[in-house]
Amino acid sequence: MKIGVVGTGYVGLVSGVCFAELGFDVCCLDTDADKIARLKHGQSPIYEPGLEEVLAQQIAANRITFTTDIQEAVRDADAIFIAVGTPPRPDDGHADMKYVHQAARDIAGALDHYAVIVTKSTVPVGTARDITAIMRDINPQLEFDVCSNPEFLREGAAIDDFRHPDRVVIGVDSQRARDVMTALYSPLTDRKVPLVMTSPETSELIKYAANAFLATKITFINEIANLCEATGANVQDVAHGMGMDSRIGAKFLQAGPGYGGSCFPKDTLALAQTGRKYGAPQQIVEAVVRTNAERQASMADRIIAACGGSVQGKTIGILGLAFKANTDDMREAPSLTILPLLTQAGATLRAYDPIAMDNAKPFLPDTITYCSDAYDTAKDCAALVILTEWDDFKALDFARLKQTMARPCLIDLRNLYHPPVSPDFTYLSIGRPHG
Repeated sequence: MKIGVVGTGYVGLVSGVCFAELGFDVCCLDTDADKIARLKHGQSPIYEPGLEEVLAQQIAANRITFTTDIQEAVRDADAIFIAVGTPPRPDDGHADMKYVHQAARDIAGALDHYAVIVTKSTVPVGTARDITAIMRDINPQLEFDVCSNPEFLREGAAIDDFRHPDRVVIGVDSQRARDVMTALYSPLTDRKVPLVMTSPETSELIKYAANAFLATKITFINEIANLCEATGANVQDVAHGMGMDSRIGAKFLQAGPGYGGSCFPKDTLALAQTGRKYGAPQQIVEAVVRTNAERQASMADRIIAACGGSVQGKTIGILGLAFKANTDDMREAPSLTILPLLTQAGATLRAYDPIAMDNAKPFLPDTITYCSDAYDTAKDCAALVILTEWDDFKALDFARLKQTMARPCLIDLRNLYHPPVSPDFTYLSIGRPHG
């Protein structure tokens, strides 16, 4: 079988490479000629552990190709995946579907045989119907089906998530499409990966509901962390006690500076707007969106308070810029909110991230000094802030830090350490007693 993939962003590239690894012939399309040229030489435009190695292997095996030509991408394809961006519209927060709709138009104009059109992008309920209407309008004689097949890939662990998913969700209406999709995922289902077959509308909503629920868990434990700080309880012990309940589970109960990334912010906002559209308000999700935004901003206030109530004229070191470890993704990262607020309050900022600094620079104040490692970052600082949970920051040499800092103060917004970290350091974390 042959697969076409429209879009070589995070979802499209990981999916295309991994389908090639399963043995299928894959052709990936993108309108960015420079990106396609890099991909042809085995250079991934995104940082994802293991991705570039698998990409090189599949190029060498002649199982994956890259093109800017839609005709080439869809030629002889049994399934064509739409994996383009669905960012929030700036005016109302709804998912912007212009890239998905354009992909549907392009496919309809180029396709001359039956194929299943698969939405890998996260799309609102009803998108499969919209794509069908768009394609029928452009090419009334074309035989095709539209399928929803949402991705559940965690940045930083995407290759493993594709190889060993908790489940594969497929939303189809026809038996013909069901047969094609079942065959595509047979290498996984043969290993007992559960296959969930639903209607397209149900499949589309599963993705949004899953992401919104995980975002809610993060927001919930962050609010519990606030209560822990007020009462002297320990949020990590609370989360551990909660997570041992099989009905709750331990994942996504790590208190921190608020969620970010490419999925949770836009998907919670889009789900809230969809609820309003259909007269079924998602009030919990709306509260999560609001509370998370407040959470990120409050982290700047927390840092300022730890510096005596003012950072005017003080140097603050920032360890980590990406929204989480093992990715260079800066989309909706807490740093994009926190660092400008600190700059506005008069702080001089030094920052380091092992991977994401180049991606971060265009979106952060140009007064920030970017450093070579944690110790360079700490130079002359009144406080050092852990903002991303990179392994690089889990075994800091506190004696060495003290020698270079103006004031030995560590503000650990990811709870990487257990207090007290050093008798010489002021140590502040999230939702835990500091003594």
